Amino acid sequence: MDIINKNSMRLSLKFKELINDTKKFSILFVEDHDELRENTREILNKFFENAHSARNGEEALKQYRDFYAQESKYYDIVLSDIQMPKLGGVELVEQIYTLNPNQTIIMLSAHDDAKYLIPLINLKIEQFIKKPIDYQDLLSALQKTTKKLLFNGDAQNQLTPSSLVKLHKTCTFDKETHILEIDNTIVPLTKYEILFLQILTNNVGKIYSNKEIKAFYVASHEKLDMLNIRKLVSKLRKKLSNNCIESVYGIGYRVIPFSKN
Repeated sequence: MDIINKNSMRLSLKFKELINDTKKFSILFVEDHDELRENTREILNKFFENAHSARNGEEALKQYRDFYAQESKYYDIVLSDIQMPKLGGVELVEQIYTLNPNQTIIMLSAHDDAKYLIPLINLKIEQFIKKPIDYQDLLSALQKTTKKLLFNGDAQNQLTPSSLVKLHKTCTFDKETHILEIDNTIVPLTKYEILFLQILTNNVGKIYSNKEIKAFYVASHEKLDMLNIRKLVSKLRKKLSNNCIESVYGIGYRVIPFSKN
């Protein structure tokens, strides 16, 4: 069986952008088929600063721990097959999540049977890619994933001291639970408002351009044009009851850093 779709290995111009997105990230590729593993790792090496591979789940888990010991951080992305000797994909994911609950994982599968995928769906896997691999599909998935990592500030698997962001004296937004609390009262947020606060609170004080904001919504499978961004900001400011969101004319928006003074 020709596991690799040779025709799909021609990289289109749009993936030049992918190189800019991925060069700061690391990836661990887990696959027991030797030819597929080597060919895929060769491609991943073109995009990622660190692109490592493992032959099975047991080897991958050891390499995952070793990478953390050497780099003081986990791999940004784990790309793994489901069916492997020694330690299968589901078991590997479960063990990785015990080490790092925020790990971003993409799974490969030659099966689309629910009995194979449901355990992984329940584990909140980032994406699934069907085998035989179409490399355009793989690189598209990696592009979407790395953009999410970039818009989340640092890589998802790098744990932050706190997910709570203080917007003003009596107002906080929790990036993990998506709860906005003002004067000890939870304020309801729409999905679009949550996404907007997520991107602005990734780096408080940074100006996020309108282009970056729209791209973040696209990466989250949502669409938002400029007119609706302005309407959303207007409604959100009323809920916040404090002008902590600043409009930078012609550029974008930012959250003004809270000062006790």
